[in-house]
Amino acid sequence: MAKYIGPVCKLCRREGEKLFLKGERCFSPKCAFDRRSFAPGQHGRVASRGGGGATGRESDYARQLRAKQKARRVYGVLERQFRRYYEVALRQRGLTGLNLLQILESRLDNVIFRLGYASSRAQARLLVTHGHFTVNGRRTDVPSMLLSAGDMVQVREGSRNLTYFKDLPAQAESRPAPAWLSRDAKNLSGTVQRLPERAEIDGNLTEQLIVEYYSR
Repeated sequence: MAKYIGPVCKLCRREGEKLFLKGERCFSPKCAFDRRSFAPGQHGRVASRGGGGATGRESDYARQLRAKQKARRVYGVLERQFRRYYEVALRQRGLTGLNLLQILESRLDNVIFRLGYASSRAQARLLVTHGHFTVNGRRTDVPSMLLSAGDMVQVREGSRNLTYFKDLPAQAESRPAPAWLSRDAKNLSGTVQRLPERAEIDGNLTEQLIVEYYSR
């Protein structure tokens, strides 16, 4: 199972905005983006000030690429898998861009994050790979599992005595769960009610540019 193992704060700096990849740390003074908001690399400061090229204008390709890279980084998906999701979305009925975002939102690690049972998608991914969650009563260690309406996610019975999960109900209640999910924090479970609507997905993602990138 492939994953990005480099410094994630550089990803935020490259995109020029906070992607909140480190959970609570991103809201603290320790956030690297607050201290160095320019792009990483030798020419990062100049690139952050000047935009694209000598004229300061960004090409259509550059905007499409950045939109695709940002979505990939937000959800923690590598290029090969992201392209596969796009191909699935393309074959489905409806808007390809919305289909793609709904596929990304229905990943198990994202659902756990949205339910408030992890402070970031990276932490949710780690919890799943360690076997702390079940889907419809069956233990799983696959963060990329795609969930459908009616699927129930729950903390495994054998993990509930761990300190992290003992304190989790209060932490989860402090974060609102989206309307397309129902959460039972007391029982550390949640159910997918339906696929999310566009207004319920990150508004900073530009799915049309992603579609244009892969349609070249």
